Amino acid sequence: MGGAGRYGSQAWLGIPYAKPPVGDLRWRAPRPGDPWTGVREAIVPPAPCVQYASPMGGVDSAPANTPVGREDCLALNVWTPPFATADVPTGDRRLPVLVWIHGGGNSIGQVAFYEGGRLAVEENVVVVAVQYRLGPLGWFRHASLRAGSDGAEASGNFGTLDLVRALEWVRDDVAAFGGDPGNVTIFGESAGGQNVYSLLLSPNARGLFHRAIVESGGLRFFGTSECENAADADVPGHVQGSTEAILRLLLAEGRASDRASAKDTLAKMGDAGAAAWLRSLDPKKILLAYEPTKTSGMIDMPRVIADGTVLPAGDPVERLRAGDWARVPVVAGTNRDENRLFLFADPNRIVKRLWFLPRFVDEPSYLATADAMSRQWKATGADAPARAMQASAGPGGPPVFVYRFDWDEEPIVLGADLSKMLGAAHGFEIPFVFGHFDLGRAGNVVFDERGREEREALSRAMRSYWAQFARTGDPGRGGRGDLPAWTPWQPDGPSKTLVLDTPASGGIHMTPIEETMPAIVAAVEDDPRVPTPQARCAVFAEMTRWGRGFGREDYLRAGCGAWPLDPAR
Repeated sequence: MGGAGRYGSQAWLGIPYAKPPVGDLRWRAPRPGDPWTGVREAIVPPAPCVQYASPMGGVDSAPANTPVGREDCLALNVWTPPFATADVPTGDRRLPVLVWIHGGGNSIGQVAFYEGGRLAVEENVVVVAVQYRLGPLGWFRHASLRAGSDGAEASGNFGTLDLVRALEWVRDDVAAFGGDPGNVTIFGESAGGQNVYSLLLSPNARGLFHRAIVESGGLRFFGTSECENAADADVPGHVQGSTEAILRLLLAEGRASDRASAKDTLAKMGDAGAAAWLRSLDPKKILLAYEPTKTSGMIDMPRVIADGTVLPAGDPVERLRAGDWARVPVVAGTNRDENRLFLFADPNRIVKRLWFLPRFVDEPSYLATADAMSRQWKATGADAPARAMQASAGPGGPPVFVYRFDWDEEPIVLGADLSKMLGAAHGFEIPFVFGHFDLGRAGNVVFDERGREEREALSRAMRSYWAQFARTGDPGRGGRGDLPAWTPWQPDGPSKTLVLDTPASGGIHMTPIEETMPAIVAAVEDDPRVPTPQARCAVFAEMTRWGRGFGREDYLRAGCGAWPLDPAR
């Protein structure tokens, strides 16, 4: 039993779609939930999955970087337009379904942060928002856990498998809410967008969805050796890979006195003993074996694993180009100023005078670095995948549509120009897609009363495009036919990217914009905001550290000398 939601919607909150992954079910593929009889209340959002507390779309009810959440978290929220039980759409009247996958680096986030009621009511669709296992409980690959497991369960991609299971729930149960299981669109932002790409590539998800929208996603998957090898192995693994975490856990438990004895202890435990011990641990103790970032609570660790079963091995862009994907209509896009959000949180870039007044440390360097990295995000997260999918789809195949979100009309607050410091930053398109700008104190600073009318108009247009794409696989002129035509990606034509902005800044229009890494490198080399070789190499170093399409060889090729990630430096 649900209840009245916001914006006139009906809402069902906290519906379980799988058994709690606790005890022996930890680090196993999700199992369908147990049925129940009678009436079950669904009026409270589910508990967040285990994560570090964070103000960035995660759990903000505890001090930052405090372990919070529960393993019993595999649940979802549903919003529909208001209709009486007797009027629930059936047959051909069933509504398109949009399944939202939240972001947060695949290590923070929860569905309680999102509100799907307005999108459901005003666009006449069913909206579903899904939780999935995060961080080391969602992506953890180790030999001890593979023993006796089948291919999918041995993959380490438990968060990915949760999303597949949620889509199975949608297939089996969304008709009861008036949704059409034959017309399902998955959409997600940031890590949620990365997860949309992973579902496009996963054989396990074939046939469970029919369209896909990637908002600020990426195609950075991790190799198996990176996930589980020790950091000092011949083929070194990630410093926050599974073996390194297990060694830290053995030391924290007092089962070893140093790294060498921890390795010996792990070897003596054997696979069965290690697996049983790991599944017996308090989940928050497992989390504490991982170091979060100071500003976001996210964990830099291997996640979304190219294991060769749940996700294909090798370069995911090449898999798209080879046609090894779901071959459904796709929307992919990024925000013009993605990386300003992260630079804004860097105390080396923005200082807080009197503890709360943000000021640039070096404005030209800040803007040049953010511009290069944001173009890098579009190149690797939207344009390269679009070109690869369009090439493999061929004439008559499923279309690909690309956008860039440019809204940057934040106010000046106590001398801080947020339109420069943040602009069209990462995640800022989400309130426009959902039509929900009530994001608490921080959100109300960014989305103030100034420009509300223009902001609402752009939001209506974006909801219309998103819903029309969900209905037909083509956003066209939106659901009411009153918007500029959004045409498919044309690799050799004049039309590639739809810019989303208010009329005062150019409005909504198609452009030939396509970002490539060579063009971005050339732009940095010619950028007057970074006039010295040292300043340019500092920008290239940030691009290298981020690791999207610009690696060690690219950095060295730019003439910057020693690689900035060399441990000796």
